[in-house]
Amino acid sequence: MESGMTATLLDRRKAAVPAGAATSYPIFVDRAEGSELWDTDGKHYVDFVAGIAVMNVGHRHPRVMAAIASQMERYAHVAWPVQHYEPYIAVCERLNAVAPIKDAVSFLVNTGAEATENAVKIARLATGRPGIIAFTGSFHGRTNLALSLTGKVAPLRAGYPHFQPGIFHVPFPVPDHGTSEEESLRALDHLLRASISPDQVAAILVEPVQGEGGYYMAPPAFLRKLAEICTQHGILFIADEIQSGFGRTGKFFAIEHSGVEPDLIPVAKAIGGGLPLAGVIGKRSVMDKALPGSLGGTFAGNPLACAASLAVFDIIRDEGLLDRATAIGVHLTACLTRIAARNDIPPIGAVRALGAMVAFEVFKSEGDRVPDPEMTKAIATRAAAEGLLLLPCGYWGNTIRIAPPLTTSDSLLDEGLTRLTRALTGLNATR
Repeated sequence: MESGMTATLLDRRKAAVPAGAATSYPIFVDRAEGSELWDTDGKHYVDFVAGIAVMNVGHRHPRVMAAIASQMERYAHVAWPVQHYEPYIAVCERLNAVAPIKDAVSFLVNTGAEATENAVKIARLATGRPGIIAFTGSFHGRTNLALSLTGKVAPLRAGYPHFQPGIFHVPFPVPDHGTSEEESLRALDHLLRASISPDQVAAILVEPVQGEGGYYMAPPAFLRKLAEICTQHGILFIADEIQSGFGRTGKFFAIEHSGVEPDLIPVAKAIGGGLPLAGVIGKRSVMDKALPGSLGGTFAGNPLACAASLAVFDIIRDEGLLDRATAIGVHLTACLTRIAARNDIPPIGAVRALGAMVAFEVFKSEGDRVPDPEMTKAIATRAAAEGLLLLPCGYWGNTIRIAPPLTTSDSLLDEGLTRLTRALTGLNATR
């Protein structure tokens, strides 16, 4: 039962906002600092969501706040399509320097969906081909083309009447759920033999670690094989780093774990330190196929967001957050493995991580692998009641993803795990 300010705000929300713009938890944030939140009723939360892997450097990092304030003293918006400004160029320079792409160039947009759609547009322009191959379980955005690329129906595509033509989906390799790397590649081979000719495919689009799909990691050998197929047929390789980028996996980009050099990399989320910013990095030979004026937008590369982004780059470097992401993953997986071994909690397992992209799954009973999406939701709800923010996800709806800010201390990680354990034991007691 909500009380106080929260109840009032929920009434206002119901009156003013459509149901489609859903929110996971009936709480309203009053303030945030580092890896902690406080709601409008004064309740404290440990944040293991980080704005869906956006706040990699933590909420209100002093250097980000100072950069935004300094830029605000000069100008807030002037529109890149009209005139230049240095922060935009500086962000692109930093992107080009860290990207695993030779002779890289970049441009900026506002959101992850925009970045994905622009990457696909560039791939089609550069190759003159219509086809795009994506994967089951993928999430690439909620706009029309991005939604067509997304490989998960409920709730994103349910009831939606029309999808873009020329898009095909191949099973993503998840051995624990019955799809091996070899089976995924075999399905791709069948697709290229039966449904679309390789010379009509512009790009293969893949998340090195699926986000909304369940924090499943694409095997490095699988990504290398995809790159070989792309090279063989003149297909472009697009690595969607919108959730897995900016140090989240222990490298600046998750694709670096495989050694693959993509042709295009859409980026978003953590790039802006909490402000809306996104972009596309790509090989100059590919990117320059787009004519002048065909890329960008009125607010694309907003100066305040660019200033915040430059601070994010500096913080990741100066505070050693790539190594910290790896350490967070090691700490959390060790603790979660111990928690999963308890006999006084609902059945959980399949603990996994790549850096600070950490996940576990919820099952119907001990010893089986039957997903339990209802219990997964119950765990997240009970955790929020205990003051821990988690986010369910997954193709089967039974994954809990954990993505704390990379600045989170070990003591706060442990406090979050203590609250998770209380939630799990409390649920088990009511079963």
